[in-house]
Amino acid sequence: MNMPDPQALAAAWLSQWSDPAAWQPWMTMMSTMPAMPAMPAPGGASPLAGFLKDAGAGIDTARMEAIRDDYLKKATQLWQDVMLGKTPELSDRRFAAAEWRGNPLSAFSAASYLLNAECMMAMADAVEVGPRERQKLRFSVQQMIDAMSPANFLATNPEAQQQMIETQGESLTKGLTNMLTDLQKGRISQSDETAFEVGRNVGNTAGQVVFENDLFQLIQYTPTTANVHTVPLVMIPPCINKFYILDLQPENSLVRYVVEQGHTVFMVSWRNPDRSQSHLRWDDYVEDGAIRALDVVAQITGQEKAHVFGFCVGGTIAATALAVLAARGRQPAASLSLLTTLLDFSDAGVLEVFIDETQVALREQKLAAGGLMPGRDLATTFSSLRPNDLVWNYVQQNYLKGKEPPAFDLLYWNADSTNLPGPMFCWYLRNMYLENKLKQPGALTVCGVPINLGAIDAPVFVYGSKEDHIVPWTAAFASMQLLNPGNPKANRFVLGASGHIAGVINPASKNKRSYWANDKGGKSRPKTDAAWFESAAEHKGSWWPEWAKFLAENGGAQGPAPGVAGSSDYPPTEPAPGRYVQVRAD
Repeated sequence: MNMPDPQALAAAWLSQWSDPAAWQPWMTMMSTMPAMPAMPAPGGASPLAGFLKDAGAGIDTARMEAIRDDYLKKATQLWQDVMLGKTPELSDRRFAAAEWRGNPLSAFSAASYLLNAECMMAMADAVEVGPRERQKLRFSVQQMIDAMSPANFLATNPEAQQQMIETQGESLTKGLTNMLTDLQKGRISQSDETAFEVGRNVGNTAGQVVFENDLFQLIQYTPTTANVHTVPLVMIPPCINKFYILDLQPENSLVRYVVEQGHTVFMVSWRNPDRSQSHLRWDDYVEDGAIRALDVVAQITGQEKAHVFGFCVGGTIAATALAVLAARGRQPAASLSLLTTLLDFSDAGVLEVFIDETQVALREQKLAAGGLMPGRDLATTFSSLRPNDLVWNYVQQNYLKGKEPPAFDLLYWNADSTNLPGPMFCWYLRNMYLENKLKQPGALTVCGVPINLGAIDAPVFVYGSKEDHIVPWTAAFASMQLLNPGNPKANRFVLGASGHIAGVINPASKNKRSYWANDKGGKSRPKTDAAWFESAAEHKGSWWPEWAKFLAENGGAQGPAPGVAGSSDYPPTEPAPGRYVQVRAD
């Protein structure tokens, strides 16, 4: 194989950046960067054309010159090191394999890519815009940088080339087969999907469906203790994903854990909407979903109050439902637990790149009067938030190297997408994310009544994940200021390690990761997230026992576990996990 002359390659590479005119295309690129790919602009156009002008932005010439000089200095040093036989330092895990260091040209390619990426992000940061516009610009530049990685292409990936040689081309054939299979699916395979089946080895905690309507099925789980707390627990998962993230395999099932702690547990299993439900609104999910579930549980158990649990948007629905009931003069919650939930949308994390008036208006134009937001589009959007982990990693492994993805229950669940009714989705985007009305007392009317989160009268447990990019932990902490405003000691906040999902699904039995808690009370109770974290204590292991303790403290007396599920008015109709969770969006 004829290899290019490294010295000629380097000379051409360095000369193009020492010429000031060569930087002009980069500047042009910054003003025509592709917008967020999952949410195209109106009219089918997707570039951020005129971004700098429309945002009233500018670029400091002196700063750009400094970036250029720094780049040239580092590029020159890189080439000198290569000529002296010194292997470039590659700290990025994408280039951790020995093959990248074993070939000088590959090492140089990876190092120069990382240097270019550093320079491009510095240029993005040099643009003088507001925080929201800067976040969008950085996101777009990062998307392009990640896509340009030499690890993503067979011609520049020495690991994939070595695999092809060792397998005599079989890896390439298998990779093409994997790619064609995924093209038929319309998504990248992230897990061995033949390894799991809902109800067999995920979502298989024993129980019965005791109620259903067109929106959800209600599962009552079989007790595993002789006695249970009299106050039942009602779990409301996100409708954007299926409930069994809370009931994966037995060893990491949060459902199984709370059942074993002596609770009578009910789960809302949302229906995966089809065209017949494309008219449903946020009010329907609150009235016919969360409120209906609470009413049925009260009738089955004979208890006026229940522990109310909400995860992610399920927590937003749960809190909204309790605010509606408070406006109607009812307080059915013995406690409220919110996991990685937004009530104050001031800081919506990286999802803010998809939320502005133009993009929300486009969705409303297409979906507000009816229609479905496809689960596949939602999955693509969430994957774009972590493209190296959820997109390019699988391009490299599945397609370039011809490997099969391993069996991973969490990623199997992640690929099991759900649709959303268009009117519900659009109302949620505008009123929550864009206009942030939920936190304002009386600003929203839901199910016919103005709502106020501060009117909910119940002890509150709020959980945030330290590395959550969807619900920043500081945004989860903001719920502490909205709930029980006259009785802040009724609120408890716990911070877990890791991200939006992995932080939540952290089984107590495995004793992994850590969490932070702060038990200061009275006048010394921290009022801000920064003050809270500064005086919080870190504890090794899972946060689950902290939550179990909270539930027990508010769970009332104990009595014999019910011998059968449901009641005469709500008899069991089918075993858990039920039919609704089996319906796939694709």
